[in-house]
Amino acid sequence: MMTEGAPPNVLGGNELLAKQSAVNEQGKLRLTPIHDVAFRPTRPVPHEDGHLTEVARATWDIIGGPVVQVHITTTFPGRMRAWGLHQRSTDRLFVVSGLVKIVVFDGRLDSPTYGCVNEFTVSEKNPGLLIVPPNLYHGWKNIGTNEAVIINMPTSMYNYEEPDALDLPWDSEAAARIIPYHF
Repeated sequence: MMTEGAPPNVLGGNELLAKQSAVNEQGKLRLTPIHDVAFRPTRPVPHEDGHLTEVARATWDIIGGPVVQVHITTTFPGRMRAWGLHQRSTDRLFVVSGLVKIVVFDGRLDSPTYGCVNEFTVSEKNPGLLIVPPNLYHGWKNIGTNEAVIINMPTSMYNYEEPDALDLPWDSEAAARIIPYHF
């Protein structure tokens, strides 16, 4: 089926897809957020020596509790870190540098947003704090040209003996069957 308004005299015209804006006229994200997922945009504030960007503040409702651990993970250009899921801990993710597409899938059978996918494109030029609560599949792809640096401030400290980390490899048959998203 050809996209409405697609040029009929262009090779591949019937394969063209209409462009969809990620934001509305007020600049707000169009996506319907997955239940309990939150994204708080931040912004780099310029000053005479550079920029300052807030990552997190105790006064932000989105934080949802004390910061008990902070770690940095990096991802090389073109590489993916997906799909992960925590049963108890909430991830609080912030992209420090790089251009990253973070995706969250709601596979919780009892959720009002079961089956929904949220996609966030985040970088140092479009920063924000993303809250991913337990039992949501999430992962990202570095879509930029430099190594990406991501801060995580999970709500629970990492337990070396019994990690609260389950993985579903992004390139597995199971991931293709379960998660309706392909990077």
